[in-house]
Amino acid sequence: MAKQYLDLLAKIRTEGTMHEDRTGTGTTRIFGHQMRFDLSEGFPLLTTKRMWWKGIVEELLWILSGSTNVRDLQARGVSIWDEWGTKEQCARFGREEGDLGPVYGHQWRNFGATQQGSIVAVEDEKFLFHIKRASGQKVIHPTGYFANGFDQIANIVELLIENPNSRRIILSGWNPSEADQVALPPCHTLTQFSVSNGKLSAQMYQRSADVFLGVPFNIASYALLTHMLAHVSGLGVGEFIHTFGDVHIYRNHEEQVSEQLRREPKPLPRLTVDPGLQKLVTTTALEDLLKLTRDDLKLEDYDPYPAIKAEVSV
Repeated sequence: MAKQYLDLLAKIRTEGTMHEDRTGTGTTRIFGHQMRFDLSEGFPLLTTKRMWWKGIVEELLWILSGSTNVRDLQARGVSIWDEWGTKEQCARFGREEGDLGPVYGHQWRNFGATQQGSIVAVEDEKFLFHIKRASGQKVIHPTGYFANGFDQIANIVELLIENPNSRRIILSGWNPSEADQVALPPCHTLTQFSVSNGKLSAQMYQRSADVFLGVPFNIASYALLTHMLAHVSGLGVGEFIHTFGDVHIYRNHEEQVSEQLRREPKPLPRLTVDPGLQKLVTTTALEDLLKLTRDDLKLEDYDPYPAIKAEVSV
């Protein structure tokens, strides 16, 4: 795993071109790249610097919950979205501090839902988020979204169990009609899952990738999602394939990249998914998935080099 990642860093340095970007930091970038990781050989968590396992797991669980409020993630002890959940950032879109808008949790669990301020006819108020005022069968919803969108995670779990040969097991994070309604629209835009010989593989397309800070986190997150989905679907794990669009090194990360390239990779850790005795009695595989906690996702034999700090560009 680490060799592919380090090779990518080196390739950007030797073949990349310099570009300005929306953050004002500037990048060296290439367009188009792919890495493949055999999950049976170990969990692809970078060893040339210490990765924050708690942050990786809790962010994924937060997204799977459907939450788009940074306070819910902060309650898990994770602050990686804080820069995009400030009062100033949220005010740009007319939202309260902490409300990130239609980011990953919304797209994964409520894709295409009716947007705030709309008036729609409904049969059951249980299908609504944050009800403010109702009048008969017309519900005025001034904030948030109706819960009338498409639950992609539920659909994926169902397909993995009922129709694992499907070529339509797809998770989309990109909704072009909502991309301009958030401070940071989803970078991981599409993931396709495939089952072969009883093993689940995933290929994720990432439109924009901060290679030093973001990519190791992204690899681990989607490898973890693959493990979790495989577990609740009764499957083994195959490959995680990471496909990139704009893949870049920020100019203020050059020193950190040099330090990382001097380090020799270590053996990969192992991951086991253990739901625990209290979670054996469930109704659906989706419930199994959503009941998993960080304690159930056990990382073993992780012995990385020390962390390398770097500033995030917002």
